[in-house]
Amino acid sequence: MITNQVIQKALDELKDITNTDLAVMELNGTQAATTFQTDGVISPIAVRSFLDSGKESEVNGEYHYFRISDEGVASYVLISRGNDEKADMVGRIALSEMTALSTAYKEKFDRNAFFQSLIMDNLLVVDIYNKAKKLHIPTDSRRCVFIVETEGNADIGGLETLRQIFPPGADDYVTETDEKTMVVIKSIEVGDDEDTQIKETAEMLVDTMNTQAMVNVRVSYGKPVSEIKQVSASYKEAKMAMEVGRIFYQEKSVVSYETLGIGRLIYQLQPSLCETFLEEIFGDDIPEHLDEETLNTINKFFENNLNVSETSRQLFVHRNTLVYRIEKLQKATGLDIRTFEDALTFKIALMVVGYMKYIKTHEF
Repeated sequence: MITNQVIQKALDELKDITNTDLAVMELNGTQAATTFQTDGVISPIAVRSFLDSGKESEVNGEYHYFRISDEGVASYVLISRGNDEKADMVGRIALSEMTALSTAYKEKFDRNAFFQSLIMDNLLVVDIYNKAKKLHIPTDSRRCVFIVETEGNADIGGLETLRQIFPPGADDYVTETDEKTMVVIKSIEVGDDEDTQIKETAEMLVDTMNTQAMVNVRVSYGKPVSEIKQVSASYKEAKMAMEVGRIFYQEKSVVSYETLGIGRLIYQLQPSLCETFLEEIFGDDIPEHLDEETLNTINKFFENNLNVSETSRQLFVHRNTLVYRIEKLQKATGLDIRTFEDALTFKIALMVVGYMKYIKTHEF
């Protein structure tokens, strides 16, 4: 619905240009916006009488009445003040502008509702294309869905920042799904640098939201799609990437569905299978809590492709100290992470442990 502030701004601009007073009245005769004092001059009864007449316009003394309609249904009454033809002409110009504004705001509202229904899979395929055509939304653009999740609740400033970055005229759309989650449906230029475009957009979102909206965010995205009916699939991928990233890749502010790797596989496993796997590897002594020194050693060792010398150098410890830590871990778990097979098993096991902890803390 068009706001009274927007209507007032439009009337003030017209008054400055034409030097003609204008007013827009609600259907009950109350004032929505005006450039002159209407109280005691234009009564609610006069407004209702004009509406009841069924006329599109009429003149009552020095006031020219015009019906503002939306698809044949009256939405406001426009009044232009003056005893000459200029008042009638300005009134008709204002009527045209008010009608255009109403249509634009209704389309904006309808577009938001359309994209929310689209990503939630609440539309039939035939309805997707019919509504897209009605709302002048291209159906064959290359698009990618980004989810922007704030650490706290998403405020109006964050949403408005996104809408400034992605104006709808550029075939980009912004909506929100809950109090902390915003969704960007971004058009992508077809070309060899498609992956680079998408990655840079995600990184730009993190930087811009942090510097302009002053909120910390995590961004995820799905695979690009070529048909509007596939947008929901990209959204689901982005949603999974957000969830998997929250569990397994907490240090990352940008997570892509295509780079989830083992994390996506574990996320899709039944908890019972995960429990069985952990019991087979560790028995009853599952390492749910490793000290920071051990975890840091393990992660750095994996980062350096099981290279003892390079890991000890980066950790600023003697080679024998690193070997001692690895052997201590071997005694506790039965896995020697200096071998590829045991290292892979231990890496997966740690991720499964993290997944099970996440499930337990998010049970309702």
